[in-house]
Amino acid sequence: MTVTDKEINIPLYSPNDFETPQDVRWCPGCGDYAILANMKKYLAKAGIPRENVVFISGIGCSSRFPYYMNTFGMHSIHGRAPTIATGLKATRPELKVFVITGDGDALSIGGNHLIHAMRRNIDINIVLFNNRIYGLTKGQYSPTSEFGKKTKSSPIGSIDYPIYPISLALGAEATFIARTIDVWGDHQQEIFQRATEHEGVSFIEVYQNCIIFNNKAWAFATDRKLREENILQLKHGKPMLFGKNSEKGIYLDRDKLQPRVVKLGENGITEKDILTHDEFNTNPSLAFFLSQMHYPEFPDPIGIFRDIKKPSYDYLINQQIAEAKKSSKIGSVQDLLEMGETWTVK
Repeated sequence: MTVTDKEINIPLYSPNDFETPQDVRWCPGCGDYAILANMKKYLAKAGIPRENVVFISGIGCSSRFPYYMNTFGMHSIHGRAPTIATGLKATRPELKVFVITGDGDALSIGGNHLIHAMRRNIDINIVLFNNRIYGLTKGQYSPTSEFGKKTKSSPIGSIDYPIYPISLALGAEATFIARTIDVWGDHQQEIFQRATEHEGVSFIEVYQNCIIFNNKAWAFATDRKLREENILQLKHGKPMLFGKNSEKGIYLDRDKLQPRVVKLGENGITEKDILTHDEFNTNPSLAFFLSQMHYPEFPDPIGIFRDIKKPSYDYLINQQIAEAKKSSKIGSVQDLLEMGETWTVK
């Protein structure tokens, strides 16, 4: 006898089931459309009841996301989405909670909140849309904009050094860290799946194009003619090879403790000399090396940097509450009010 999905109570959805009547108010050609479409495709096949899915956002173009998902959601305040998500997940651990944020929202006013959500390992899924610009406020440089970036707020070039989101996530000890690209549909959905299956915080950076204020910021990674030379696709247990014919690789210079790009066959280099990716390594050193590799000196790594196990904050806090209840003499609010020194005023 064959057991059907209906008999084992797995919801059957299509991407259209996640549509809302809201008009999508992003600029035509914005990378946000692709991320929205891929999230709907992923959730349609994930088997998670819609009533158990929540999207929480801050402020910015990306933060319109909850309006466009037929799930529970909240368009919250600037930079504070991780904090609100922490409170929700701690009190409703059965929910799948997504934080949708941008490079400005998460890394400027929200930097502190983001760091502590990651270090606590709260079981939420943080998706950071990185277009390296402030889009909603019309094109000022953001915390991820490159040094020297000329914008309306930096007409002769920014003198801020950029934040690298993956490096920040590693420093905060996030337990799942990945990077994908807005136009890589299948890859994006695979990353969403791995993130939601992970128990603990997941941090996903999405290279996202702002067609109006920072068009082609990631062209080196999305242009079909260029990307094979400029992208390193991370695959667990596989050597870090890239290039049109996989003829280049990442070699660790052990004297200087830094990675180098090498070509197979030159100076006796073989595939055995190339670093092997290990996304389950609890030591973050190699993942940090990867997070510091940037175009044009290096290929930009795309994929899962880290996936390790550690008890989540929401699990620990609920376990702590359950243990406290067992040994407590307080059974109600009235018990709490009447404990200790009490007196009556007449």
